[in-house]
Amino acid sequence: MSKFSDKTRVLTGITTTGTPHLGNYVGAIKPAIEASQNPSVQSFYFMADYHALIKCQDPKQVQQSRLEIAATWLALGLDTDNAIFYRQSDIREIPELTWMLSCVCAKGLMNRAHAYKAAVADNEESGNQDPDKGITMGLFGYPVLMAADILMFNANKVPVGRDQIQHIEMARDIAGRFNHLYKSQYFTLPEAVVDEKVEVLHGLDGRKMSKSYQNTIPLFVSEKKLQKLVRKIKTNSLEPGEPKDPDTCTLFQIYSAFASSEETEAMRAQYAEGIGWGDAKNQVFEYLNAHLAEPRERYNALMEDPGHIEAVLQKGAERAREEATVTMERLRDAVGLGRFI
Repeated sequence: MSKFSDKTRVLTGITTTGTPHLGNYVGAIKPAIEASQNPSVQSFYFMADYHALIKCQDPKQVQQSRLEIAATWLALGLDTDNAIFYRQSDIREIPELTWMLSCVCAKGLMNRAHAYKAAVADNEESGNQDPDKGITMGLFGYPVLMAADILMFNANKVPVGRDQIQHIEMARDIAGRFNHLYKSQYFTLPEAVVDEKVEVLHGLDGRKMSKSYQNTIPLFVSEKKLQKLVRKIKTNSLEPGEPKDPDTCTLFQIYSAFASSEETEAMRAQYAEGIGWGDAKNQVFEYLNAHLAEPRERYNALMEDPGHIEAVLQKGAERAREEATVTMERLRDAVGLGRFI
């Protein structure tokens, strides 16, 4: 029996590709860090570095991203005494469970995965005779790896975006199939949690802030670089003195994602009064810079001390493996791979 069994279990994976940006912070990091401080919840936060290998075969980029992401979460206040924070690749039981789950997962279920279907559709649109051209087994089977991440710790709830709901449903299907075949409730059926209030930030060009669009504002760039990026945010041609619509403005959206409700309403009033774009950008920069200054300083110190980050992650991995080793021993017995004596 787990020592955490009396708590609701919430599990979140963080893919280790790229540098964290404002959109990541508002959409995922901030609410997750707040949840990590809830003593009635057992939170599991892991860096999904096995998943990163599906898209990135540049070892330096993967390694740098892992360091940046770990430093970001720690700098922003992740409670690693309450939450369990670890690298996926430090839990050697994860790939073992992935194989066990693969052996009960129907191939047809994987055929229906959105990412796989999109890759096939791209090949067909490009006129490739082989619809699977360039598609790796990592891409095809990664919903099983994701299921292993979730089921290893019997997570009750998994916060996801709408595009990830299918993967939680797949994890439920795979867990139910395993429980049925081996005639016991080995796995909890996880629930997807979609927070409709979580905002999707727009980037420099007005589209969703995304590394793929190259329109992001990294969280911990220097003060000078942050100012330069804020000034690049796309606005319209309305002159100072002309009323402006805050609800269609990327600049206002970014400001309101960080500001209090009172501060947001004050900025909204300035828009109605015709604030100039230069003045608005200066105010947004100054607000963001003040908000990020202390965590930026902590982040820079952490990046200079990878040994500390490593120690925190190793501690988290030890806590995670305390449970994973017990779980896998039980599962090995269940499938007939236990010890003879």
